[in-house]
Amino acid sequence: MTPRDFLSNSRSQIIELQTLLTSIPAIAPEGGGDGETKKCDALEAWLRDKGFESVERFEAPDSRVSSGKRPSLVVTIPGKDDSQRIWVMAHIDVVPVGDPKLWNTDPWTVVEKDGRIYGRGVEDNQQGLCSAVFAALYYLRNNIVPAHTVKLLFAADEENGSTYGAIWLIHNTSLFRKNDLILIPDGGDSKGCTIEIAEKNLLWLSIHVMGKQTHGSRPDNGANACLAANALALKLNGLEKFFDKRDPLFEPDYSTFQPTKREKNVDSINIIPGEDWFCMDCRILPCYTLEQVLEQVDLCCRQIEKDYRVKIEYTTPQKSESPATPVDSVVAQKLAQSIKRVHNLEPRFIGIGGGTVGAEFRREGIDAVVWSTLDDQAHQPNEYCIIDNLIKDSMTLVDLFST
Repeated sequence: MTPRDFLSNSRSQIIELQTLLTSIPAIAPEGGGDGETKKCDALEAWLRDKGFESVERFEAPDSRVSSGKRPSLVVTIPGKDDSQRIWVMAHIDVVPVGDPKLWNTDPWTVVEKDGRIYGRGVEDNQQGLCSAVFAALYYLRNNIVPAHTVKLLFAADEENGSTYGAIWLIHNTSLFRKNDLILIPDGGDSKGCTIEIAEKNLLWLSIHVMGKQTHGSRPDNGANACLAANALALKLNGLEKFFDKRDPLFEPDYSTFQPTKREKNVDSINIIPGEDWFCMDCRILPCYTLEQVLEQVDLCCRQIEKDYRVKIEYTTPQKSESPATPVDSVVAQKLAQSIKRVHNLEPRFIGIGGGTVGAEFRREGIDAVVWSTLDDQAHQPNEYCIIDNLIKDSMTLVDLFST
Protein backbone atom coordinates (compact mmCIF):
# COMPACT_ATOMS: atom_id res chain seq x y z
CA MET A 1 0.00 0.00 0.00
CA THR A 2 1.34 3.43 -0.90
CA PRO A 3 1.77 6.04 1.83
CA ARG A 4 -0.93 8.17 0.19
CA ASP A 5 -3.45 5.30 0.22
CA PHE A 6 -2.56 4.30 3.78
CA LEU A 7 -2.91 7.83 5.12
CA SER A 8 -6.11 8.54 3.18
CA ASN A 9 -7.59 5.34 4.62
CA SER A 10 -6.48 6.45 8.10
CA ARG A 11 -8.58 9.63 8.04
CA SER A 12 -11.13 8.36 10.56
CA GLN A 13 -8.39 7.18 12.93
CA ILE A 14 -6.66 10.56 12.65
CA ILE A 15 -9.90 12.27 13.70
CA GLU A 16 -10.32 9.68 16.46
CA LEU A 17 -6.88 10.50 17.90
CA GLN A 18 -7.44 14.24 17.59
CA THR A 19 -10.80 13.86 19.35
CA LEU A 20 -9.25 11.90 22.20
CA LEU A 21 -6.38 14.33 22.73
CA THR A 22 -8.59 17.42 22.54
CA SER A 23 -11.00 16.05 25.14
CA ILE A 24 -8.29 16.07 27.83
CA PRO A 25 -7.02 19.60 28.56
CA ALA A 26 -3.28 19.63 29.23
CA ILE A 27 -2.63 23.13 30.57
CA ALA A 28 0.37 24.14 32.64
CA PRO A 29 -0.01 25.51 36.19
CA GLU A 30 0.89 28.95 34.81
CA GLY A 31 -2.39 28.81 32.88
CA GLY A 32 -4.43 27.44 35.77
CA GLY A 33 -4.17 23.80 34.69
CA ASP A 34 -2.95 20.54 36.18
CA GLY A 35 -0.32 19.60 33.59
CA GLU A 36 -0.18 16.82 31.02
CA THR A 37 -0.48 13.59 33.02
CA LYS A 38 -4.02 12.56 32.05
CA LYS A 39 -3.48 13.40 28.40
CA CYS A 40 -0.14 11.60 28.38
CA ASP A 41 -1.81 8.53 29.93
CA ALA A 42 -4.44 8.47 27.20
CA LEU A 43 -1.89 8.97 24.40
CA GLU A 44 0.35 6.22 25.75
CA ALA A 45 -2.59 3.79 25.98
CA TRP A 46 -3.64 4.65 22.41
CA LEU A 47 -0.12 4.11 21.06
CA ARG A 48 0.28 0.75 22.78
CA ASP A 49 -3.14 -0.34 21.54
CA LYS A 50 -2.04 0.42 17.96
CA GLY A 51 1.01 -1.80 18.30
CA PHE A 52 3.83 0.57 19.25
CA GLU A 53 6.06 -1.51 21.51
CA SER A 54 8.87 0.89 22.43
CA VAL A 55 7.11 3.66 24.35
CA GLU A 56 9.19 5.24 27.11
CA ARG A 57 7.96 7.74 29.67
CA PHE A 58 10.14 10.44 31.21
CA GLU A 59 8.78 12.53 34.08
CA ALA A 60 10.12 15.86 35.30
CA PRO A 61 9.20 16.56 38.94
CA ASP A 62 6.79 19.46 39.49
CA SER A 63 5.09 19.86 42.86
CA ARG A 64 2.58 22.36 41.45
CA VAL A 65 0.52 19.64 39.70
CA SER A 66 -1.51 16.93 41.43
CA SER A 67 0.55 14.06 39.98
CA GLY A 68 3.79 15.77 40.97
CA LYS A 69 5.17 15.06 37.50
CA ARG A 70 5.27 16.53 33.99
CA PRO A 71 5.47 13.53 31.62
CA SER A 72 6.94 13.26 28.12
CA LEU A 73 6.81 10.21 25.84
CA VAL A 74 9.46 8.83 23.47
CA VAL A 75 8.42 6.31 20.80
CA THR A 76 11.19 4.43 18.97
CA ILE A 77 10.95 2.76 15.56
CA PRO A 78 14.26 0.90 15.04
CA GLY A 79 15.91 1.59 11.67
CA LYS A 80 18.47 -0.10 9.47
CA ASP A 81 21.04 2.42 10.69
CA ASP A 82 21.10 3.67 14.28
CA SER A 83 24.18 5.86 13.92
CA GLN A 84 22.12 8.96 13.11
CA ARG A 85 18.55 9.09 14.38
CA ILE A 86 15.68 11.22 13.11
CA TRP A 87 13.62 12.87 15.84
CA VAL A 88 10.18 14.39 15.36
CA MET A 89 9.27 16.47 18.40
CA ALA A 90 5.72 17.62 19.11
CA HIS A 91 4.28 18.85 22.41
CA ILE A 92 1.24 17.59 24.28
CA ASP A 93 0.44 20.69 26.34
CA VAL A 94 -1.92 23.39 25.08
CA VAL A 95 -2.76 26.96 26.04
CA PRO A 96 -6.00 27.99 27.79
CA VAL A 97 -9.04 28.72 25.61
CA GLY A 98 -9.17 32.43 26.42
CA ASP A 99 -12.60 34.05 26.26
CA PRO A 100 -15.05 31.16 25.71
CA LYS A 101 -17.56 33.57 24.15
CA LEU A 102 -15.24 33.90 21.15
CA TRP A 103 -15.57 30.18 20.36
CA ASN A 104 -18.33 28.91 18.06
CA THR A 105 -18.00 25.38 19.46
CA ASP A 106 -16.90 23.69 22.68
CA PRO A 107 -13.07 24.06 22.65
CA TRP A 108 -12.62 20.60 24.19
CA THR A 109 -14.90 18.73 21.77
CA VAL A 110 -13.64 18.17 18.22
CA VAL A 111 -16.05 19.33 15.52
CA GLU A 112 -15.40 18.31 11.91
CA LYS A 113 -16.64 20.66 9.19
CA ASP A 114 -15.59 21.31 5.58
CA GLY A 115 -12.34 19.38 5.84
CA ARG A 116 -11.34 21.02 9.09
CA ILE A 117 -11.46 19.93 12.70
CA TYR A 118 -11.98 22.55 15.38
CA GLY A 119 -10.85 22.51 19.01
CA ARG A 120 -8.15 23.75 21.33
CA GLY A 121 -4.84 22.15 20.42
CA VAL A 122 -5.88 20.52 17.12
CA GLU A 123 -3.21 22.50 15.28
CA ASP A 124 -0.91 23.52 18.13
CA ASN A 125 0.51 20.93 18.39
CA GLN A 126 -1.69 17.90 17.80
CA GLN A 127 -1.40 18.27 14.03
CA GLY A 128 2.35 17.72 14.27
CA LEU A 129 1.90 14.96 16.83
CA CYS A 130 -0.63 13.09 14.67
CA SER A 131 1.36 13.52 11.45
CA ALA A 132 4.36 11.91 13.19
CA VAL A 133 2.29 9.09 14.69
CA PHE A 134 0.65 8.10 11.43
CA ALA A 135 3.89 8.31 9.46
CA ALA A 136 5.40 5.89 11.97
CA LEU A 137 2.24 3.76 11.87
CA TYR A 138 2.69 3.37 8.11
CA TYR A 139 6.03 1.65 8.74
CA LEU A 140 4.59 -0.43 11.56
CA ARG A 141 1.52 -1.65 9.66
CA ASN A 142 3.48 -2.49 6.51
CA ASN A 143 6.43 -4.12 8.30
CA ILE A 144 8.87 -1.66 6.74
CA VAL A 145 12.10 -0.78 8.53
CA PRO A 146 13.02 2.91 8.16
CA ALA A 147 16.44 3.85 6.81
CA HIS A 148 17.44 5.36 10.15
CA THR A 149 16.06 4.87 13.63
CA VAL A 150 13.07 7.15 14.15
CA LYS A 151 12.34 8.74 17.52
CA LEU A 152 9.05 10.49 18.24
CA LEU A 153 9.12 12.85 21.21
CA PHE A 154 5.84 14.08 22.67
CA ALA A 155 6.99 16.64 25.20
CA ALA A 156 5.51 18.48 28.15
CA ASP A 157 5.64 22.19 28.92
CA GLU A 158 6.46 23.68 25.51
CA GLU A 159 3.94 26.50 25.88
CA ASN A 160 5.66 27.91 28.96
CA GLY A 161 9.31 27.60 28.04
CA SER A 162 10.03 23.82 28.08
CA THR A 163 11.58 23.85 31.57
CA TYR A 164 9.73 20.61 32.40
CA GLY A 165 9.91 19.27 28.85
CA ALA A 166 12.72 19.48 26.32
CA ILE A 167 15.12 21.39 28.58
CA TRP A 168 14.68 18.88 31.41
CA LEU A 169 15.15 15.98 28.98
CA ILE A 170 18.31 17.52 27.51
CA HIS A 171 19.92 18.00 30.92
CA ASN A 172 18.61 14.98 32.83
CA THR A 173 18.70 12.14 30.29
CA SER A 174 21.05 10.75 27.67
CA LEU A 175 18.37 10.65 24.99
CA PHE A 176 20.05 12.95 22.48
CA ARG A 177 23.26 12.68 20.47
CA LYS A 178 25.14 15.51 18.79
CA ASN A 179 24.53 14.09 15.30
CA ASP A 180 20.79 13.53 15.77
CA LEU A 181 18.45 15.23 13.33
CA ILE A 182 15.62 17.16 15.02
CA LEU A 183 12.40 18.12 13.22
CA ILE A 184 9.80 20.16 15.10
CA PRO A 185 6.42 20.30 13.27
CA ASP A 186 5.18 23.34 15.17
CA GLY A 187 5.40 26.25 12.76
CA GLY A 188 5.28 26.94 9.06
CA ASP A 189 3.00 28.26 6.36
CA SER A 190 -0.16 27.28 4.49
CA LYS A 191 1.79 25.66 1.64
CA GLY A 192 4.42 23.86 3.71
CA CYS A 193 7.31 25.57 1.92
CA THR A 194 9.15 27.36 4.73
CA ILE A 195 11.75 25.62 6.87
CA GLU A 196 12.80 27.63 9.93
CA ILE A 197 16.49 27.20 10.66
CA ALA A 198 17.31 30.22 12.84
CA GLU A 199 15.88 32.54 15.47
CA LYS A 200 16.75 36.05 16.44
CA ASN A 201 18.32 36.35 19.85
CA LEU A 202 15.74 37.42 22.42
CA LEU A 203 16.28 40.00 25.13
CA TRP A 204 13.61 41.41 27.44
CA LEU A 205 14.51 44.37 29.64
CA SER A 206 12.59 45.56 32.70
CA ILE A 207 13.92 49.01 33.57
CA HIS A 208 13.51 50.98 36.80
CA VAL A 209 14.38 54.68 36.69
CA MET A 210 14.79 56.46 40.05
CA GLY A 211 14.85 60.24 40.29
CA LYS A 212 13.33 62.71 42.77
CA GLN A 213 9.60 63.46 43.04
CA THR A 214 8.49 67.09 43.10
CA HIS A 215 5.57 69.37 42.29
CA GLY A 216 4.78 69.87 38.62
CA SER A 217 5.49 73.59 38.90
CA ARG A 218 9.04 73.05 40.27
CA PRO A 219 10.89 70.60 38.03
CA ASP A 220 14.09 72.33 39.13
CA ASN A 221 13.64 70.85 42.61
CA GLY A 222 13.43 67.25 41.39
CA ALA A 223 14.71 64.73 38.88
CA ASN A 224 11.97 63.67 36.47
CA ALA A 225 12.09 59.87 36.24
CA CYS A 226 9.43 59.84 33.51
CA LEU A 227 11.44 62.21 31.33
CA ALA A 228 14.60 60.15 31.85
CA ALA A 229 12.73 56.92 31.09
CA ASN A 230 11.39 58.39 27.86
CA ALA A 231 14.88 59.51 26.86
CA LEU A 232 16.28 56.07 27.67
CA ALA A 233 13.55 54.33 25.67
CA LEU A 234 14.43 56.44 22.62
CA LYS A 235 18.15 55.86 23.16
CA LEU A 236 17.68 52.09 23.40
CA ASN A 237 15.44 52.13 20.35
CA GLY A 238 18.33 53.88 18.58
CA LEU A 239 20.40 50.72 19.00
CA GLU A 240 18.60 49.53 15.86
CA LYS A 241 20.96 51.88 14.01
CA PHE A 242 23.99 50.76 16.02
CA PHE A 243 23.41 47.04 15.43
CA ASP A 244 22.65 47.73 11.81
CA LYS A 245 23.47 44.53 9.91
CA ARG A 246 20.76 43.02 7.70
CA ASP A 247 19.93 39.37 7.08
CA PRO A 248 17.36 38.46 4.38
CA LEU A 249 16.71 35.17 6.20
CA PHE A 250 14.55 37.16 8.64
CA GLU A 251 11.50 39.40 8.42
CA PRO A 252 12.09 42.16 9.32
CA ASP A 253 15.69 41.69 8.23
CA TYR A 254 17.20 43.84 11.02
CA SER A 255 17.51 43.82 14.81
CA THR A 256 14.66 45.46 16.71
CA PHE A 257 14.68 47.28 20.08
CA GLN A 258 11.12 48.22 20.99
CA PRO A 259 9.65 49.85 24.13
CA THR A 260 6.56 47.91 25.22
CA LYS A 261 5.01 47.65 28.68
CA ARG A 262 4.73 50.73 30.95
CA GLU A 263 3.98 50.62 34.67
CA LYS A 264 1.98 53.22 36.60
CA ASN A 265 4.04 55.93 38.28
CA VAL A 266 2.11 58.79 39.99
CA ASP A 267 -1.60 59.39 40.67
CA SER A 268 -1.86 63.06 39.74
CA ILE A 269 -0.97 65.09 36.67
CA ASN A 270 0.74 67.77 38.76
CA ILE A 271 3.31 65.42 40.29
CA ILE A 272 6.68 64.98 38.64
CA PRO A 273 7.45 61.31 39.26
CA GLY A 274 10.47 60.18 41.20
CA GLU A 275 10.21 56.63 39.85
CA ASP A 276 9.27 55.15 36.48
CA TRP A 277 9.22 51.61 35.07
CA PHE A 278 9.11 50.41 31.49
CA CYS A 279 10.05 47.36 29.43
CA MET A 280 11.81 46.66 26.14
CA ASP A 281 11.40 43.71 23.76
CA CYS A 282 14.59 43.26 21.73
CA ARG A 283 14.98 40.76 18.87
CA ILE A 284 18.55 40.69 17.66
CA LEU A 285 20.11 39.07 14.62
CA PRO A 286 22.23 36.07 15.67
CA CYS A 287 25.37 37.68 14.22
CA TYR A 288 25.41 39.72 17.46
CA THR A 289 25.77 38.24 20.93
CA LEU A 290 23.66 39.30 23.89
CA GLU A 291 26.90 40.21 25.67
CA GLN A 292 27.58 42.79 22.95
CA VAL A 293 24.04 44.15 23.23
CA LEU A 294 24.04 44.38 27.03
CA GLU A 295 27.33 46.28 26.90
CA GLN A 296 25.61 48.98 24.83
CA VAL A 297 22.51 48.91 27.07
CA ASP A 298 24.77 49.66 30.03
CA LEU A 299 26.39 52.56 28.19
CA CYS A 300 22.95 53.99 27.35
CA CYS A 301 21.85 53.74 30.98
CA ARG A 302 24.98 55.41 32.30
CA GLN A 303 24.60 58.30 29.83
CA ILE A 304 20.97 58.92 30.80
CA GLU A 305 21.90 58.76 34.50
CA LYS A 306 24.44 61.52 33.88
CA ASP A 307 22.17 63.67 31.70
CA TYR A 308 19.06 63.49 33.89
CA ARG A 309 20.51 63.03 37.42
CA VAL A 310 18.76 59.70 37.97
CA LYS A 311 19.67 56.15 38.94
CA ILE A 312 18.80 53.28 36.59
CA GLU A 313 18.53 49.57 37.33
CA TYR A 314 17.33 46.84 34.99
CA THR A 315 16.69 43.13 34.92
CA THR A 316 16.39 40.67 32.02
CA PRO A 317 13.13 38.72 32.57
CA GLN A 318 13.93 36.63 29.52
CA LYS A 319 16.94 36.21 27.28
CA SER A 320 17.86 33.57 24.77
CA GLU A 321 20.45 33.13 22.06
CA SER A 322 21.25 30.22 19.80
CA PRO A 323 23.23 29.53 16.64
CA ALA A 324 21.47 28.89 13.35
CA THR A 325 21.10 25.44 11.86
CA PRO A 326 23.20 25.63 8.65
CA VAL A 327 21.31 25.57 5.37
CA ASP A 328 23.55 22.71 4.22
CA SER A 329 22.98 20.65 7.39
CA VAL A 330 21.77 17.07 6.94
CA VAL A 331 18.38 17.65 8.54
CA ALA A 332 17.65 20.81 6.53
CA GLN A 333 18.63 19.22 3.23
CA LYS A 334 16.88 15.90 3.89
CA LEU A 335 13.63 17.67 4.75
CA ALA A 336 13.89 19.98 1.73
CA GLN A 337 14.42 17.02 -0.58
CA SER A 338 11.42 15.16 0.86
CA ILE A 339 9.19 18.20 0.37
CA LYS A 340 10.34 18.45 -3.26
CA ARG A 341 9.89 14.74 -3.98
CA VAL A 342 6.50 14.31 -2.38
CA HIS A 343 4.80 17.61 -3.19
CA ASN A 344 6.84 19.16 -6.02
CA LEU A 345 7.33 22.30 -3.95
CA GLU A 346 10.44 24.46 -3.68
CA PRO A 347 11.28 24.87 0.02
CA ARG A 348 12.51 28.18 1.40
CA PHE A 349 14.75 28.54 4.45
CA ILE A 350 13.83 31.29 6.90
CA GLY A 351 14.64 32.74 10.28
CA ILE A 352 12.04 34.05 12.74
CA GLY A 353 11.86 36.70 15.42
CA GLY A 354 9.94 34.51 17.84
CA GLY A 355 11.33 31.72 19.98
CA THR A 356 10.86 27.97 19.57
CA VAL A 357 12.10 24.90 21.39
CA GLY A 358 14.45 24.40 18.43
CA ALA A 359 16.79 26.90 20.06
CA GLU A 360 17.30 24.55 23.01
CA PHE A 361 18.72 21.86 20.72
CA ARG A 362 20.80 24.29 18.67
CA ARG A 363 22.43 25.54 21.86
CA GLU A 364 23.48 21.94 22.52
CA GLY A 365 25.07 21.69 19.07
CA ILE A 366 22.23 19.57 17.62
CA ASP A 367 20.80 20.74 14.30
CA ALA A 368 17.05 21.39 14.45
CA VAL A 369 14.47 22.67 11.96
CA VAL A 370 10.88 23.81 12.43
CA TRP A 371 8.37 23.02 9.69
CA SER A 372 4.73 22.18 9.07
CA THR A 373 1.82 22.97 6.73
CA LEU A 374 -0.65 25.09 8.65
CA ASP A 375 -2.70 28.27 8.77
CA ASP A 376 -1.05 29.47 12.00
CA GLN A 377 -4.06 29.07 14.28
CA ALA A 378 -1.97 28.77 17.44
CA HIS A 379 -3.60 30.28 20.57
CA GLN A 380 -6.59 31.63 18.63
CA PRO A 381 -10.29 31.07 19.33
CA ASN A 382 -11.89 28.54 16.96
CA GLU A 383 -8.49 26.95 16.37
CA TYR A 384 -8.63 24.50 13.49
CA CYS A 385 -6.54 21.93 11.67
CA ILE A 386 -6.99 21.18 7.97
CA ILE A 387 -7.05 17.40 7.79
CA ASP A 388 -5.46 17.33 4.32
CA ASN A 389 -2.53 19.39 5.67
CA LEU A 390 -1.98 16.83 8.42
CA ILE A 391 -2.01 13.99 5.88
CA LYS A 392 0.28 15.97 3.58
CA ASP A 393 2.81 16.46 6.39
CA SER A 394 2.60 12.79 7.31
CA MET A 395 3.43 11.84 3.72
CA THR A 396 6.49 14.08 3.88
CA LEU A 397 7.61 12.36 7.08
CA VAL A 398 7.13 8.90 5.55
CA ASP A 399 9.51 9.94 2.78
CA LEU A 400 11.95 11.52 5.23
CA PHE A 401 12.11 8.31 7.26
CA SER A 402 13.01 6.35 4.12
CA THR A 403 16.17 8.32 3.26
